[in-house]
Amino acid sequence: MLKLAANITMLFTEHAFLDRFAAAADAGFEAVECIYFYDEKPEALEAALTRNGLTMALMNSPHGDWAAGERGLAALTGREADFREAIARVPEIAAATRCTKFHVMPGLCNPTAENLARYRDNIALAAEVFAPHDLEVLIEPINRRDIPGFMLSDFALAAETINALALANVRLQFDVYHRQVLCGDIVRGLEALIPVIGHVQIADVPERHEPGTGEINFSRIFKTLDELGYDGWVGCEYHPRGATVDGLDWRDVFANTSGRSTP
Repeated sequence: MLKLAANITMLFTEHAFLDRFAAAADAGFEAVECIYFYDEKPEALEAALTRNGLTMALMNSPHGDWAAGERGLAALTGREADFREAIARVPEIAAATRCTKFHVMPGLCNPTAENLARYRDNIALAAEVFAPHDLEVLIEPINRRDIPGFMLSDFALAAETINALALANVRLQFDVYHRQVLCGDIVRGLEALIPVIGHVQIADVPERHEPGTGEINFSRIFKTLDELGYDGWVGCEYHPRGATVDGLDWRDVFANTSGRSTP
């Protein structure tokens, strides 16, 4: 049975950010993940997780000025010092939240040879900083319809980067939504990439709403994950069509779970 984590950057936005932890727990989730949380102190996140008995399944590492449109620093010329400073903050955040997986974003730039080399070097640096704390670096291909100019928009390139680095704590964040938009062939992609997948996320295509609202066969996707032995969290990173709780019945239809993991 799948273990579902609520992405509280996108879900439960009817509530203030710190109140979304309780809303997720009340809705049956045992884990959450989040993209942007840097307006909150680590101890506030720790208290919200503890109070609601939740696991933090995934977080984004500091990724520049989000409000100004920045989407990562790892591949950007002239931002090397900013990247090092951002990565140095992660162990403290991890200690407070007990999160072990951090998505490290490359930024908005072209995948030139120079930028790719800088990206690989910075991902290796992040892996080195993370390793003593048993943390994983995750990299994620994201389609350029949602984030125009995002450097890493190719699953083959992501796999090539991971294999070239050959570091045990650098793994792939496989987002089913982005896979479908970029190239489809989700099942074969999961089968081929399962050895390097560290986290899975879901949303339907084209509107990025709940599973069952678009074109993806989620019954097949979830069956494939089960057959492949994937036992990590599956992040629900979608935009609800209405109130979050009103759209959660898809869990029983497709995933045969209310969000709670089996004992």
